Amino acid sequence: MKAQLPAEIDDYRDYHWRREGTQQVETAFDAERFIEHVGFAACLTDSRRPGPSLYVAVCGRRDAVLPRNVQKDPEASSTWLLKDDLVKRGKVYYAKLARGKATFLAPRMIPYFHAIWGVRKAEEKTRLSKNARAVLKVLRGEWEMATSDLRDESGVKDRAAFTRAMDELQAAMIVVPSEVYYVPKFTYIWTLGVGKFPDQLLKRVNRETALREIARCFLASAGMTVPGELARVTGLSRSDAGLGNHALVDEGYASRLAPGTYELTNGVGRVARGFQPSVTEDV
Repeated sequence: MKAQLPAEIDDYRDYHWRREGTQQVETAFDAERFIEHVGFAACLTDSRRPGPSLYVAVCGRRDAVLPRNVQKDPEASSTWLLKDDLVKRGKVYYAKLARGKATFLAPRMIPYFHAIWGVRKAEEKTRLSKNARAVLKVLRGEWEMATSDLRDESGVKDRAAFTRAMDELQAAMIVVPSEVYYVPKFTYIWTLGVGKFPDQLLKRVNRETALREIARCFLASAGMTVPGELARVTGLSRSDAGLGNHALVDEGYASRLAPGTYELTNGVGRVARGFQPSVTEDV
């Protein structure tokens, strides 16, 4: 379901999410500044999904939609190449996180996402699958490995099983890609996330703080959140998203307009006071 937002909120999002031609992302430096500003962003989602997106920022327009054949789309190709540059530069966090969605995190947001979705070493035996633990054991010994070598050394040689194991380790915020090569064949180089972002991943944050700060981060760039939106963007449950938003209301950072609908208390000038979300089918 997609809520029809006030025009002022859409304009606010256009500015913060780089949905304007004058602000579109063109370089890796632009992309890093964009991710640092919004805190977290999807890689290749389009206007049919809520939340900041690198692809939409590259397009620089609100109505950007991925074509069916993304390989031949210049904007999708530019986004993909920028993703490769960002992975290599290593200044922002990139991995498939909640619900398997490729996501960028600004370093300041890593501790909060890790507090919700991260798996600490003491929990690995109970929370990770056998295949994921086998891959992780090899990677901890070698530190960096290409996909094919890691598959052979771990003994998880079935491609589908290996992919599931890597997705699991990324979602647990343990493993991240560190480089991408296309010659002589396409492959990722994998490494441990703690090696690239040790301070952020070793920082202890309680769950309540993490929910509040994730909600704050989204609301700061969105201006308003409507029922289910924060959960859909982040992968949080709706109850956890509600807890985060309620904490912002308690401290005066956000105002509750209706059940599940919150806006910045001062950030957008209270443009939507009295707003009731009008819901239409999301295409």
